[in-house]
Amino acid sequence: MNPKISVIILNYNAGELLLNCVESVLNTNYDNLEIIVVDNASSDNSHRLCKEKYNMINLIENDKNEGYCEGNNVGLRYAKGEFVAILNPDTIVDSQWLKELLLSYNKFGDGLYQPKLLSTSNHQIFNSAGNMIQLFGFGYSRGKGEIDNGQFNNDETVGYSSGACLFTSLKIIKRIGLFDPFLFAYHDDLDLGWRSLLLGIKSFYIPKSIVYHAESFSFKWSPYKFFLLERNRHYCLLTHYSKRTFYRILPMLFLVEIGIFFFFLSKGLIVPKIRAYSDIIKNRKQISKRYAELQSTRIIDDKKITHYFQNEVFVPKEVSTKLINKLFNNFITVLSKLARSVIS
Repeated sequence: MNPKISVIILNYNAGELLLNCVESVLNTNYDNLEIIVVDNASSDNSHRLCKEKYNMINLIENDKNEGYCEGNNVGLRYAKGEFVAILNPDTIVDSQWLKELLLSYNKFGDGLYQPKLLSTSNHQIFNSAGNMIQLFGFGYSRGKGEIDNGQFNNDETVGYSSGACLFTSLKIIKRIGLFDPFLFAYHDDLDLGWRSLLLGIKSFYIPKSIVYHAESFSFKWSPYKFFLLERNRHYCLLTHYSKRTFYRILPMLFLVEIGIFFFFLSKGLIVPKIRAYSDIIKNRKQISKRYAELQSTRIIDDKKITHYFQNEVFVPKEVSTKLINKLFNNFITVLSKLARSVIS
């Protein structure tokens, strides 16, 4: 008999998207599924409509919006499967998605896995061909916006697996730990992938597994999203790098921060940037505690881990122009190479 797989779908006012997602999961070519819908106190009644239409799902209703991290943690604590798949409610899965992920897990072993993520509106456009970590803590989706011409058709090790669809075993989740509730949302999957690298656990991109993703229906490109992205990036830098590494790359990181500061200023987003700094300072005791936890259990040094990190970063076209993106990447690449030279 096939091992049980728990599919966790976190919902927050996803409306019809949730029902479409669950229907596609039910059409998956796999016969031992547990479907868990965790609702983060939605006001649109989508979760109850979903339960009414698909009574076989397990519905968990949170009393408040717990965010991506704790919301999914609720589902992970409930899960009974040997394996787990975390899905965003704005995804539609191909019927073979789980079989391909499970085959790859059996081939490559313990790790975090993601499928080829394509746009729901155009199945020829990439949403993610594997997620990448930039040396200064930025996360991005490789290939985003590109036409799928077969350029990402090989199984590959990547920086981290996308939280839009993340597959692994429950034993690996227990080893790495659950999502960090402090993050609430955004860079949660980057944090999980980076923490896994600290333990020698890699992330993999599996293109034969296909999932379609609408993405970011909750916050879109709002000031709140920018705040979370920047705050959580600094949180990861301060907790995942050793102090030795952090202080060695600090001069380069400081120059990057100046560039980002002026970018945020040009976009009228200086308030969320300052708020991100403020929140890091306010939570310095919690950050120090988290740093101690992660550094006490890590087994891989920063030199080896940064082998999986990138020098450049992809900036979505709705956030920055092509020219600004090119200039920023030239700037950040030079600084990344300098930073690599001092990491030991």
